[in-house]
Amino acid sequence: MEINIQKRVLEANETQADTNRMFFKDQNVFVLNLMSSPGSGKTETLCKTLVRLMPRIRVGVIVGDICTTNDADRLDVTGAKVTQINTDQFGGDCHLAAHLIFSSARQLGCEDLDLLIVENIGNLVCPAEFDIGEDARAVMLSVTEGEDKPLKYPLMFRVADVAILNKIDLLPYLDVDIRLAKDNIQQVHPHLPVFEISAKTEEGFSPWLEWLNIKVFEKTGKGL
Repeated sequence: MEINIQKRVLEANETQADTNRMFFKDQNVFVLNLMSSPGSGKTETLCKTLVRLMPRIRVGVIVGDICTTNDADRLDVTGAKVTQINTDQFGGDCHLAAHLIFSSARQLGCEDLDLLIVENIGNLVCPAEFDIGEDARAVMLSVTEGEDKPLKYPLMFRVADVAILNKIDLLPYLDVDIRLAKDNIQQVHPHLPVFEISAKTEEGFSPWLEWLNIKVFEKTGKGL
């Protein structure tokens, strides 16, 4: 019975995700689903990314958390359009489902956006299972989490279109082999683009921003 219930939930989500895709296509907006474990540096990376993209690219952000508006408050300072989803009212879901994205995107307004970024709830498991109608999925892994996470949570890396290795400024102080981390990512998802960055110093941001610019331009014709 539990399997059947789960199947119905995923089927309903897939149907809504297809509706989302058509909506985002009509709005001519590129949608990026950014996923990671808590504390990997998603919000700081987004803050630095938005400052370097805007106003040339018009950006909106949907922030997902179980509780608080802490991340949305930080992103709001950049000048991007920001809206918050808290899942505590839905039982504390550990992912953002497609119907929540649809209602939040309509509330935010996509007609004047080129790029919509969904900062998903911090989790390396559940968000990977739920299509939200996005154009691309990015997974972020901080070097402080260890090299084995792609092997422990392979689905997240298999469904990703790009991987970001964050906090490389801490490498001199850690017993971490970043080459092994990249090899493990490639073992799970061969040829996946991997960008090594520091959200604190912005080292390595240029290749990441170039990738994002190209993706936005390919869908919307804007950005480059």
